[in-house]
Order: sequence, then structure tokens, then C-alpha cells
Amino acid sequence: MSRHPTTTRERTAQKLRTRAALLTAARELVGQGRTPTVAEVADAALVSRATAYRYFPNQEALLVELPLDEDAPTVESLFGADAPADAEDRAALVQNALYDLARDHETEFRIFLSASVTRSLRARDGRADPFRGARRSALLREALAPLGSELPDEQLERLETAVAMLVGVEAMIVSRDVLRLDHDEARRAGEWAVRQLVRAARGALGDA
Repeated sequence: MSRHPTTTRERTAQKLRTRAALLTAARELVGQGRTPTVAEVADAALVSRATAYRYFPNQEALLVELPLDEDAPTVESLFGADAPADAEDRAALVQNALYDLARDHETEFRIFLSASVTRSLRARDGRADPFRGARRSALLREALAPLGSELPDEQLERLETAVAMLVGVEAMIVSRDVLRLDHDEARRAGEWAVRQLVRAARGALGDA
């Protein structure tokens, strides 16, 4: 039985493809020396303008995300032949890669996060961004895949959800703005927390 409903995976994959198409088109237009609008990018990507504005509500949001998308880790880049086999090490790998990305693009990520929060306030269901979190979910799903033979479906899904709360720009902002940690301290604390969650999930199975 699939651990994640096929429909959910298909929707996530479609969102990733649509956003990738828009960002590719934007990158090509920028490479031509242009500063494209969202509408121009939508036309170039053969995506409806209404759909494009769901992903990028304005030009600033689009242009801010270009460098983030170029540098963001992917399943392919993180989990190649030399990737660790153990789920704990793999989850730590995701944490550190996403922390490094957020640290290296802190200003852009804060702008991106501000725009995302603003969109959510305007949406009736509070979930306006159709993409946010898809990349993180894909990375963690791949990282924790080795636990598929150890943990029940429900427990594995719960672990993925819990780890997702501890990685990414939101976790970095809490570490920096609330806890006043420097980047090295925040990165180490994040890795420690992720490892503890994976260990606890395995321990809970042993205690059952």
C-alpha cells in the first residue's frame, strides 16, 4: 500500500512542474537582459496568467525566488550514489542543506516568507501558496524512505511531519530571532533535534 496517496503526489509533482516552468522561463528572459513581469513569464512558459499569479503574486516575488531556486537542493543532488544510507544521517543531511541555503540567501528568504504570509492572510483557508513546502516534503520523504521497512505507515508520516517543522527558513528564523543563536549554533541545534526525532521514532517502535 502506498504511504502517500497517489493523488497527493500527483498534485505535488504538478505544482513542482508548473513552478519549474515559470522559473525556467523567467531565467531565460533575465538572461536576455530583460526584467520580466509575471504576465510575460506566464506567456513564455505557456501557463495561464491566473495560474502564474497564484505562484508569484508580483514581479518582486518572482525575481527574488530565481536565485533561491537555482541553489536549492533537490532529491537528485542530495541523494546520489554517495548519500548516506541510514535515515538519521539522511534527515540530518536535509536539515543542514536547507539551513545552508537559508543562511546564504537570508535576505531573499525573509522577503519570500513575508510575501507568503501576506498571501495566506488574504486567503479564506489561510493556505494561499500552492507550492510552499513541496520541495521540503519531497526531500524528507526521500531521506526517511529507508524507514519504510521499520515503521508503520502512520508513524512514518507523523515523523515526516515533525521533522518538516524543524527544517527550512522558518526554523532558522526562530533560532536567530527568538533564541538569538549564531548560525553555527543554530545549524548544530537543528541537526541535533532532527536526529533526536528519528531516534525517538525508532525507539517508540522498539517499546511497542
